[in-house]
Amino acid sequence: MSVRVNDKRRYNADGTPRAGVPDPEAETPAAPETSGPASPAQSEEVSQLRSELEAARRRVDELARGIQDVMRERDEFKQRIQRERERMLEVEKGQVAQSLIEAIDELDLSLAADDGSPLAQGVRLIRDKLLQKLAASGIERLRLVGRPYDPNFAEAVDVELVSSPDQGEKVLAEQRPAYAVRGRVIRPGRVKVGRYLEPVKA
Repeated sequence: MSVRVNDKRRYNADGTPRAGVPDPEAETPAAPETSGPASPAQSEEVSQLRSELEAARRRVDELARGIQDVMRERDEFKQRIQRERERMLEVEKGQVAQSLIEAIDELDLSLAADDGSPLAQGVRLIRDKLLQKLAASGIERLRLVGRPYDPNFAEAVDVELVSSPDQGEKVLAEQRPAYAVRGRVIRPGRVKVGRYLEPVKA
């Protein structure tokens, strides 16, 4: 036989339940049912969103690469323009220098018969100042005498037989000096080149 025990906190003295006090034996309300698996429509929507996100990422990567290509092409274009500008300046500098070089050639001819007179000293002073102006512009007068002959720097207008093999194919004298800008010849020289021939064995 079961005995029912009433909790006096929930009942009045006459045995009636007190208002507002919950009964623990009352049936606990069932928890709301959780949602089940996503519907096909929801799965399709999620898949579509993922595809759109991946496409957006690929598009961003393409745009980033495109921007990098444009910036690289811009830098290369600026470098080409700078190189072309420098080349044009060198060409113009060489053209302007031609008149000075021709004047120096005339002074060199005058100094070929230098007798040490005050006039010759004045001519030499003028020639040296013109050479300094050329050097300040980046134009150098090449020293070829004693060096191996190089057709890129001078034209061989005379050949002299030499007795020593060490002088063979070397520049013995200059008839006209060569000039260059940054290693690029703007006026080739005219030189005499040594030619060594081995003695004929008896």
